[in-house]
Amino acid sequence: MNEKQPTRIPTAINLHSKSRLLAIEFSDGASFRLPCEYLRVFAKAKEVRTLGNPVTGKESVNITRIEPQGQYAVRFIFDDGHDSSIYSWDTLYELGVNQEQNWQAYQESLRKAGYKPGASAGTEGPRHIQLLYFTYLVKQLQKEAEQVEIPPSVTDVSSLIEWLRRRNPDQAHLFREGSFQVTVNKQFSEPFTRIDAGDEVALIPTSPNAPTKK
Repeated sequence: MNEKQPTRIPTAINLHSKSRLLAIEFSDGASFRLPCEYLRVFAKAKEVRTLGNPVTGKESVNITRIEPQGQYAVRFIFDDGHDSSIYSWDTLYELGVNQEQNWQAYQESLRKAGYKPGASAGTEGPRHIQLLYFTYLVKQLQKEAEQVEIPPSVTDVSSLIEWLRRRNPDQAHLFREGSFQVTVNKQFSEPFTRIDAGDEVALIPTSPNAPTKK
């Protein structure tokens, strides 16, 4: 019997380990960013479907390896030891299309089970990161670097930049989108790149001239 071919084929699969995120693009133009936690808790292997209870405690899970399974699927090796779930292209597409409703249903199942995400890890304390500035940012901000405590709302590069704008209203134009590149721990980042305590974040302007106020 011939193996059923998937209706949609991935054209790109990229694992962003720092952000614990899988970015996948399909032949029909659809693209999704699927958190590793989401992929883990929706794994279809029997050992993770215990008595109908939701899979818990996977907030920090990551994928360590991706293994092709024939031409129509992949196997994800998770850092919690789970390695037996196979994800077909159609399954990954469906997880992407239905991500919002799936996640809402999962959160509701956690609520009914009385589980509070992150409770097992304890209360998170203050988070500090190191900010590095270059070219006109050094002159305008009068500093080359600073250590800052970031609020809970800062979870990725995008929210960090937004926080910097709000923190310095008179200098918000210096942090205008597209006026600089960002590296996290010396690696060029995406807007969704995760920010963790202890990270080194560099803001590198793409022009020698500072943006003007509008």
